[in-house]
Amino acid sequence: MPKSTFRTTTASLLPWLGLALILLIADQFTKVLILGYYQLGDATYVTSFFNIVRVHNSGAAFSFLASASGWQRWFFTAIGIAAAIFIVWMLKSHSGQKLFSFALACILGGAVGNVIDRLLYGYVVDFLDFHYAGWHFPAFNIADAAISIGAVCLILDELLRVKRS
Repeated sequence: MPKSTFRTTTASLLPWLGLALILLIADQFTKVLILGYYQLGDATYVTSFFNIVRVHNSGAAFSFLASASGWQRWFFTAIGIAAAIFIVWMLKSHSGQKLFSFALACILGGAVGNVIDRLLYGYVVDFLDFHYAGWHFPAFNIADAAISIGAVCLILDELLRVKRS
């Protein structure tokens, strides 16, 4: 690759990696606060529909495979690392596509945040608890929110792409 092409590709990739890094830092910072101030199961009432609670998720989304014997930690870590590598490659290839790249950057920041948890603790730290009339949405964290926003943006990007063609 010519030197100027490498420089252009790297420069266009940096804002997306920067966004992923900001999301990663926000995720890890909030988790450090939760781990420092809350014991497992502790909760703070915030509003009639929202609590801060410390929950450990050894599975995936919605505690999928949480009761498995421990192999899921390494399985989900490997998936997260593979996804991060693939996403960086996709960002490098498509950094000019703003909505697509925004979506990938959100997913990247969230995936790396949850991989760090799995490597450090063996579980993902969740703490955002939304509820209504006795019903609770599964607790989640900033990384999960970033991944969800990224997924919605990927769908929106594809719908817009189909509409244009």
